[in-house]
Amino acid sequence: MNRRLQFRSDGTFTIVQFSDLHWQNGEPADHKTRDLMKRILEQEQPDLIVFTGDIIFSPKAADPRKAIRQAVSAAEESGIPWAAVFGNHDSERMVSREELFGILREHEGCVAKPTEPGVSGVGNYVLPIADAEGNHQAELYFLDSGAVSRVPWIRGYDWIRRDQIAWYLERSEKLQADRGGEVMPSLVFFHIPLPEYNEVWKTRKCYGHRHEKPASPRVNSGFFAAMAERGDVLGTFCGHDHTNDYEGELLGIRLCYGRASGYQAYGRPFYSRGARVIRLRAGKREFETWVTLRSGRRIEHPRVHQPWGYWLKEKLRKWF
Repeated sequence: MNRRLQFRSDGTFTIVQFSDLHWQNGEPADHKTRDLMKRILEQEQPDLIVFTGDIIFSPKAADPRKAIRQAVSAAEESGIPWAAVFGNHDSERMVSREELFGILREHEGCVAKPTEPGVSGVGNYVLPIADAEGNHQAELYFLDSGAVSRVPWIRGYDWIRRDQIAWYLERSEKLQADRGGEVMPSLVFFHIPLPEYNEVWKTRKCYGHRHEKPASPRVNSGFFAAMAERGDVLGTFCGHDHTNDYEGELLGIRLCYGRASGYQAYGRPFYSRGARVIRLRAGKREFETWVTLRSGRRIEHPRVHQPWGYWLKEKLRKWF
């Protein structure tokens, strides 16, 4: 599908991020997930829907190909453009990432693009957002953060590879050159949290919940450093850890979790499923974000977390 993304006449562009659906075979829990998506889309009326991985849970899906079509059906039926990246569970059994990506791109509403040759993973692409006059105003990056480590002596989850980082840098630098030296305001979507998601919680004021330690890769491949040096990325958005939904700012980049949306996945008592909503404004290097729950309640003022060291530093700054 070649549908151009565009800011509205009021200068806004709204994204709903669904994460970790873990769709299986259309069981009752899957139907609850679909109902959640329909309710939130009806309420928020976004301009783009983004799935940040683990769309299906392939180990328990009798037919992963059928499962992924069912999983995205609420987005497809909404008529709203949608895009996706994969997680660690999407292609564990009976199906490859390449085949799943091909199935997604058969849908009319899917705006995801094929990965350029020579770049690791499946589903690394960019989506530009234009203003009402057709001027390029913002950029959305989508990266495949992989599944598990492919290096025998390194255990744990995979990481964003050096060639993916090089691809991002090349695109970012070209956009800056085209804009006369001004960087393009950008957002980045992937599944597995970067190691810096743990650092920001430990060292900065954060907003939201952290009920589990970030399951980041053991290798820090330098993607965050690349983004910080470029200065174009305003925020990153991931999933993977179902009971985390916090966000915090590190070196000018807001590191944000989505809110787990699927009822087939593990959760936590009294921790409702939902989605993260992101709102960009044309010509501004900022965004608003909040969590919307299945009930329709918006969490616009999440709980504040301040590490002791951060709190003490702020107190000393005010006193002296």
